[in-house]
Amino acid sequence: DGIRTEWYAKFDLASPAEARGMPYTGVIERPDLQEIYLKALPTGTVRNGDGVASYTTDKNGCVDVELESGKKVHGDVLIGADGIWSAVRATMRDAPARGDESGATYSGYTVFAGELNYDSPDNGEVGYKVYIGPGQYFVITDIGKGRYQWYAFLARPPGSVKDEKPDGSSMYLQDIFKGWSQEIHAILTVTQEHEIEQRDLYDRPPSVLKPWTDGHVALLGDGIHAMMPNLGQGGCQAIEDAFVLSEELDMAKSRTEITRLLHEYQNRRLVRSAAVQGLSRFASDIIIRGFDTPAKVVWEEGKVLPRFENFNYAGIVTKILQPILPIFFTVQFNFLYDGWKNRYAIDLVAALGFLVIGGFVLLLSLGALGEAGLAAGIGIEALIGLEGALDLEAILAATREFFTL
Repeated sequence: DGIRTEWYAKFDLASPAEARGMPYTGVIERPDLQEIYLKALPTGTVRNGDGVASYTTDKNGCVDVELESGKKVHGDVLIGADGIWSAVRATMRDAPARGDESGATYSGYTVFAGELNYDSPDNGEVGYKVYIGPGQYFVITDIGKGRYQWYAFLARPPGSVKDEKPDGSSMYLQDIFKGWSQEIHAILTVTQEHEIEQRDLYDRPPSVLKPWTDGHVALLGDGIHAMMPNLGQGGCQAIEDAFVLSEELDMAKSRTEITRLLHEYQNRRLVRSAAVQGLSRFASDIIIRGFDTPAKVVWEEGKVLPRFENFNYAGIVTKILQPILPIFFTVQFNFLYDGWKNRYAIDLVAALGFLVIGGFVLLLSLGALGEAGLAAGIGIEALIGLEGALDLEAILAATREFFTL
């Protein structure tokens, strides 16, 4: 509870790993992880500072790449791991890298992120805290070695990054979270301005109808399935992409096999990455739109009658949903732990469980649980996004429209 600093629920990260004989989940700073990867490569393998501008392929499938500097590079395979505004993807699709035609959509949320050395009072006891309240939420996470990250998720129109903050981002957020937990204010007040960044959150549903590959060219990570950060899966899914890609290309005996193997990489990764992308967006909507400050009965010494806090529809619904939250997280973690080798299409039981529980939360938050004719009132065409994958934002918009009829 982000207002009262009381636990909604605690979730266990050990059991899903133990049940599968896997290592425990850990949090690591991205620069540290990148350093580990770089040290595993021969010196000079990675060259920074000159991104891909475009590419062409010859009759043998080999790739000629033009870099931003104008330099040309020739190779057998090109992997477009160049982010949500991928130039490789734009060339492959003959579409702009940014804008309405790019396939990326604004989530409706902006995030402020901070990273700092912080002496947390619960260091070593709690690794991850989410402070939930009406219309926004705050996250504090231990990333090791005395370092902490925090995130403030706010529902805002696109472009709010440019809004003036004359007293700085820290004071701006302290005002926005006025009345919330002192734990939030404790970390905000010691965060320096250079330790804070804000970005609008865009995501990209994985392509179902459009290809991931073009001959000897393939897309990876945010270039093909950029997702919301709520499940912490953006980088993880890119790593899974790389794992599957490595397995497939390791089987190549000649150049003539590369096109087929890259297509097999797409087949193995399509459904799982699509599910995780959808669940990440779903998690954002559930937390911000589905939860409020729980209703509470407070008995005070010396008074005969109790005091009722936040006894409105949203507060009562949130109180009802509190015992469901641990189930929601259990289903979520089981889904993420299963299937990472991408040998099977998807864990349908875990995915459906996540969607059913999440859908229940959202419907309650809309005040419409039990309404008849929901499926009939929402056209299936409204549920399919630009890329041909399920569009959670379209589902929510169509649901609201139905209930205002």
